[in-house]
Amino acid sequence: MDGTLIYLMGPSGSGKDSLIEAARQPLRSMNGEVVRRVITRSAESVGEDAIGVSREDFQRRQEMGDFALSWHANGLDYGIPRQIDHWLKDGRHVLVNGSRGHLSEALQRYPTLLPVLLTVKDEVLRERLLRRGRESVEEIEARLRRNALFAAHDSLGDTKIHRLDNSGELAVTVENLLNLLKLSVKPDRT
Repeated sequence: MDGTLIYLMGPSGSGKDSLIEAARQPLRSMNGEVVRRVITRSAESVGEDAIGVSREDFQRRQEMGDFALSWHANGLDYGIPRQIDHWLKDGRHVLVNGSRGHLSEALQRYPTLLPVLLTVKDEVLRERLLRRGRESVEEIEARLRRNALFAAHDSLGDTKIHRLDNSGELAVTVENLLNLLKLSVKPDRT
């Protein structure tokens, strides 16, 4: 029985890292795993719990087939370790921090994945990005415009994109994520 791949997407500042960390233990109790991405950035960078590597190391790993999924975005390379294939085959559910721009490729490899878009009200997202202080006001406004374009789509082809609003309490978002997983798991896949 295969597990479910939960493909979490959302704009910078939507709270993906916080949601992933908060969902870690509840997912374990549901036979789930959280994946650490491999990213070409310094391990000291603030943000998600990722494995930071050099571009050369990333390319070597990619050539060796270490990644189940990989993409390039925002000047960085991202890889999802092949370990997820073993977990899924063993019936474990797997949560990955995915890329909106890479969803169609992920669906080709994992046609039954559960695409989840983490959304946040514009005013909340703007405030979070400003508080973080990583981007200029112009860059933040550009992010908000891109987010609005992507958020306008409810599906990709025949695949429904499930939305989770993370404008409020994180505990509510975790509960909603777990409920989505429960609803998506067919009785013969548990």
